[in-house]
Amino acid sequence: MIMALLLDLANIVGGFLLALPLLRAIPRAGGEIGRVAGRVAPFGWVVGVVALVTAGYHLIVHLTSGPHVFHFEVVGIGVGLALLWDRLTGRPAPREDTPDATGPRLLLAIFGIIAIIVGVQGLFTPDG
Repeated sequence: MIMALLLDLANIVGGFLLALPLLRAIPRAGGEIGRVAGRVAPFGWVVGVVALVTAGYHLIVHLTSGPHVFHFEVVGIGVGLALLWDRLTGRPAPREDTPDATGPRLLLAIFGIIAIIVGVQGLFTPDG
Protein backbone atom coordinates (compact mmCIF):
# COMPACT_ATOMS: atom_id res chain seq x y z
CA MET A 1 0.00 0.00 0.00
CA ILE A 2 2.77 2.44 0.92
CA MET A 3 4.79 1.47 -2.17
CA ALA A 4 1.78 2.11 -4.41
CA LEU A 5 1.23 5.51 -2.79
CA LEU A 6 4.91 6.39 -3.23
CA LEU A 7 4.72 5.37 -6.89
CA ASP A 8 1.66 7.53 -7.46
CA LEU A 9 3.19 10.53 -5.71
CA ALA A 10 6.47 10.08 -7.60
CA ASN A 11 4.51 10.02 -10.87
CA ILE A 12 2.67 13.21 -9.92
CA VAL A 13 5.67 15.19 -8.66
CA GLY A 14 7.99 13.84 -11.36
CA GLY A 15 5.41 14.61 -14.02
CA PHE A 16 5.12 18.14 -12.63
CA LEU A 17 8.89 18.59 -12.91
CA LEU A 18 8.92 17.24 -16.46
CA ALA A 19 5.90 19.30 -17.55
CA LEU A 20 7.30 22.64 -16.34
CA PRO A 21 7.92 24.08 -19.82
CA LEU A 22 4.24 23.69 -20.66
CA LEU A 23 2.97 24.66 -17.21
CA ARG A 24 4.99 27.90 -17.23
CA ALA A 25 3.11 28.97 -20.37
CA ILE A 26 -0.21 29.12 -18.47
CA PRO A 27 -1.28 32.78 -18.27
CA ARG A 28 -1.27 34.30 -14.78
CA ALA A 29 -0.13 31.02 -13.21
CA GLY A 30 3.20 30.35 -14.90
CA GLY A 31 5.19 32.66 -12.63
CA GLU A 32 3.93 31.03 -9.46
CA ILE A 33 4.47 27.56 -10.93
CA GLY A 34 8.03 28.57 -11.80
CA ARG A 35 8.70 29.69 -8.23
CA VAL A 36 7.35 26.45 -6.76
CA ALA A 37 9.36 24.46 -9.28
CA GLY A 38 12.49 26.37 -8.34
CA ARG A 39 12.14 25.09 -4.78
CA VAL A 40 11.31 21.50 -5.77
CA ALA A 41 13.73 21.06 -8.71
CA PRO A 42 16.88 20.44 -6.62
CA PHE A 43 15.16 17.36 -5.18
CA GLY A 44 14.17 16.00 -8.60
CA TRP A 45 16.80 13.29 -8.37
CA VAL A 46 15.19 12.00 -5.15
CA VAL A 47 11.83 11.81 -6.92
CA GLY A 48 13.55 9.95 -9.78
CA VAL A 49 15.07 7.39 -7.42
CA VAL A 50 11.74 6.87 -5.64
CA ALA A 51 9.99 6.45 -9.00
CA LEU A 52 12.55 3.90 -10.23
CA VAL A 53 12.58 1.89 -7.00
CA THR A 54 8.82 1.74 -6.52
CA ALA A 55 8.06 1.12 -10.21
CA GLY A 56 10.75 -1.55 -10.36
CA TYR A 57 9.36 -3.23 -7.27
CA HIS A 58 5.83 -3.30 -8.69
CA LEU A 59 7.13 -4.47 -12.07
CA ILE A 60 8.94 -7.42 -10.50
CA VAL A 61 5.93 -8.30 -8.33
CA HIS A 62 3.50 -8.17 -11.25
CA LEU A 63 5.82 -10.07 -13.60
CA THR A 64 6.30 -12.90 -11.10
CA SER A 65 2.92 -13.19 -9.41
CA GLY A 66 0.59 -11.43 -11.87
CA PRO A 67 -1.91 -10.42 -12.93
CA HIS A 68 -0.05 -8.33 -15.58
CA VAL A 69 2.17 -5.29 -15.95
CA PHE A 70 0.28 -2.06 -15.31
CA HIS A 71 0.84 1.28 -17.00
CA PHE A 72 1.62 2.88 -13.62
CA GLU A 73 4.87 0.95 -13.50
CA VAL A 74 5.91 1.73 -17.06
CA VAL A 75 5.24 5.45 -16.55
CA GLY A 76 7.08 5.38 -13.20
CA ILE A 77 10.17 3.87 -14.81
CA GLY A 78 10.00 6.48 -17.57
CA VAL A 79 9.70 9.31 -15.04
CA GLY A 80 12.61 7.96 -13.02
CA LEU A 81 14.83 7.62 -16.08
CA ALA A 82 13.91 11.08 -17.36
CA LEU A 83 14.63 12.74 -14.01
CA LEU A 84 17.90 10.86 -13.54
CA TRP A 85 19.07 11.10 -17.17
CA ASP A 86 21.94 13.51 -16.48
CA ARG A 87 23.15 11.46 -13.50
CA LEU A 88 22.92 8.15 -15.37
CA THR A 89 24.54 9.25 -18.63
CA GLY A 90 26.67 12.23 -17.64
CA ARG A 91 25.02 14.32 -20.38
CA PRO A 92 22.60 17.15 -19.66
CA ALA A 93 18.92 16.32 -19.97
CA PRO A 94 16.96 17.98 -22.79
CA ARG A 95 14.74 19.76 -20.25
CA GLU A 96 17.61 22.05 -19.22
CA ASP A 97 18.74 23.34 -22.63
CA THR A 98 16.38 26.24 -23.37
CA PRO A 99 13.42 27.91 -21.67
CA ASP A 100 11.07 27.08 -24.58
CA ALA A 101 9.18 23.81 -24.96
CA THR A 102 10.38 22.53 -28.33
CA GLY A 103 11.75 19.24 -29.64
CA PRO A 104 12.74 16.67 -27.01
CA ARG A 105 11.83 19.08 -24.25
CA LEU A 106 8.26 19.27 -25.57
CA LEU A 107 8.06 15.47 -25.65
CA LEU A 108 9.24 15.30 -22.03
CA ALA A 109 6.69 17.95 -21.05
CA ILE A 110 3.86 16.00 -22.70
CA PHE A 111 5.09 12.84 -20.98
CA GLY A 112 5.07 14.79 -17.72
CA ILE A 113 1.40 15.69 -18.22
CA ILE A 114 0.67 12.02 -18.88
CA ALA A 115 2.58 11.05 -15.72
CA ILE A 116 0.52 13.51 -13.65
CA ILE A 117 -2.70 12.01 -15.01
CA VAL A 118 -1.49 8.45 -14.38
CA GLY A 119 -0.41 9.37 -10.84
CA VAL A 120 -3.78 10.90 -10.02
CA GLN A 121 -5.51 7.87 -11.54
CA GLY A 122 -3.35 5.62 -9.37
CA LEU A 123 -4.51 7.40 -6.24
CA PHE A 124 -8.11 6.37 -7.01
CA THR A 125 -7.38 2.85 -8.30
CA PRO A 126 -7.42 -0.01 -5.78
CA ASP A 127 -4.10 -1.78 -5.31
CA GLY A 128 -3.90 -4.98 -7.27
